[in-house]
This record gives sequence, structure tokens and C-alpha cells, in this order.
Amino acid sequence: MTTDTDKAIFEVIRKELFTAVVGDVLDVMGHRRQFLPAGIAPLQPEMKVIGRAMPVLEADVFSDGSPDAHGPLANKPFGLMMEALDSLTENDVYIASGSSFRYALWGGLMSTRAQKLKAAGAVLNGYVRDSWEIEKLGFSVFSRGIYAQDQGPRGKVIDYGCPIEIEGILVTPGDLIFGDREGVLVIPREAEKEAIERALEKVSTENKVATAIRGGMSACEAFRTFGVM
Repeated sequence: MTTDTDKAIFEVIRKELFTAVVGDVLDVMGHRRQFLPAGIAPLQPEMKVIGRAMPVLEADVFSDGSPDAHGPLANKPFGLMMEALDSLTENDVYIASGSSFRYALWGGLMSTRAQKLKAAGAVLNGYVRDSWEIEKLGFSVFSRGIYAQDQGPRGKVIDYGCPIEIEGILVTPGDLIFGDREGVLVIPREAEKEAIERALEKVSTENKVATAIRGGMSACEAFRTFGVM
């Protein structure tokens, strides 16, 4: 459930910040592996995603099931995908990883359901399909790209609301997710308040640097004076 504090944080981030500046201050704070891989990008450049992580664990499958299979999800189409989707709450970010890149992890009907639940967006370590439908909805989706091949006979959701990793970047439920056209950040809860405060200060300082440079100050002098560039 989104709190009033969360809503205020999300609004400040949306209006005042961008991923580069938040990433910079996280580096200074010692959190130096918070950007997801560069290949994960918005479906449209102007899209942003800001919300709380609802991680989803995917896995490849290689058949439609079998009477002899022992796994509890072996004969359940899509595994727990529908349950994961229906579990979304306001400002959640559906963030999925664990599978290969053989098929799409997200589509138009999923976007429709997520939007109805007031989710903030989806971040996929994989592909999406139904791109025109998603763009028409205006739902924020970040992915590795567009690929129409269906997940149905190729993958399942095997867990959700659990920690996942994306190329070594840990994502835990409730982490702050912030994405724009320059990348997607995973901001740990324990660091978010300080990171946002520092980022706002850095933006203010960078604005002063820009004014000084436009007035003729050299890059070396600006860095000595303000400590940022």
C-alpha cells in the first residue's frame, strides 16, 4: 500500500531528479552497483518508472507439462504469472528476471491489468511484445527490447514477492525503483532518504556550475569551486 510519504517522494523524484544524479550520489555513499544493465531501456524515451519493487522470478521450461512431472507448477500454464500480476498494488513495479531471452515476459493485456491496479510500471530483464498496445495505454515498460515470441510454452513465473538478482544487482521487495531513458536504478530502502536529499543538493549545485560556465568559468576552476562536473 502506498503511503503519503511514498507519494511525496515519488513526486519529488519525478519533478526534480534524473537517474544520473541519483546514481552519482549512490556511488559516493558506497552503493556502486545499483544500475541495472544498460540494455534495459524504456519502450518510449519519455517514459519514467518510479515505485516500489515487486520482484518476479522467471524460469525456462521445455514442454507443456507431463503426467510424470513432479514439480508443483509443471502442468500450470505460465506458472504463477497471473497471481504475481494480480498481487500488484498502487505504485508497485513488476520487475522480472531469471529466464533466457527466448521469449517475451510482458505484453499488452498484462499492462492493462497492471494499469487498472495503479501499478507504476514494469521492468523486464527480457523482452516485451504488444508494443503498440502498451504505448497506446501509456504504461511505463522497460525491457531489453521487443520480441513477439510467447512465453506460454517456454517459461513460467516460479515465485514472486521474493528477492531476485539481475546480473548481480540485488532487488528486494520494496526497494525504490527509478528509471528513465538513461537507466534503471535499484535504490535500497535504507539508503533512499539520504540518496534523494543528496541528489537534490547536487542538482542545485550543478545548476550553479552551469551558470558559472556560461559566464566564462573554466571546467578546472568550476570543479575546484563546486566539486562537481
